[in-house]
Amino acid sequence: MGKEELMKKLEEKIRSCRKCPLGELRTNAVPGAGSYEAKVMFVGEAPGYWEDQKGLPFVGRAGKVLDELLAEIGLKREDVYITNIVKCRPPDNRDPTEEEIKACSPYLDRQIDIIKPKVIVPLGRHSMRYILEKFGFDTEPISKIHGKTFEAHTLFGKIVIMPMYHPAVALYRPALREELRRDFHKLKTLIGESS
Repeated sequence: MGKEELMKKLEEKIRSCRKCPLGELRTNAVPGAGSYEAKVMFVGEAPGYWEDQKGLPFVGRAGKVLDELLAEIGLKREDVYITNIVKCRPPDNRDPTEEEIKACSPYLDRQIDIIKPKVIVPLGRHSMRYILEKFGFDTEPISKIHGKTFEAHTLFGKIVIMPMYHPAVALYRPALREELRRDFHKLKTLIGESS
């Protein structure tokens, strides 16, 4: 079975999931979007209002910031894969709970196994902690390790993990937008090296 077929099956499973209470509250589950052949996978934390309405990741204000940052390094959404740890919107956009992450993370693990990205970019502290711990790394505050790289060795080869601030940070802490831009330019170099 090819990647597309595997991902379509997984997306159907996510759309009908009721493993945690968020499944009862959502308008739409948000499996993810982009290329199943992507070298780079972005992992956010959870869908917000607009994502829940449209069933697509990063389509609100933070998504516009992400699009601008991608464009700045010559990428489009179709070139990468974008998803979240938690696939349904927590009420009032609160942080996902440990229970919600535990219930939903097997879907993300499966997406990583199918896509086999060369680079994973966790966006925000919850996804950073989950991804780093999944691959056996200790975590520190995101303010200390954003833009740093961690090399994980998997059954399908090396994955480089580069945590970054969540794009929403640029909306409420404009000073950090420059940090995000710098990290995206590091990502561009990294993609060039992993080609």
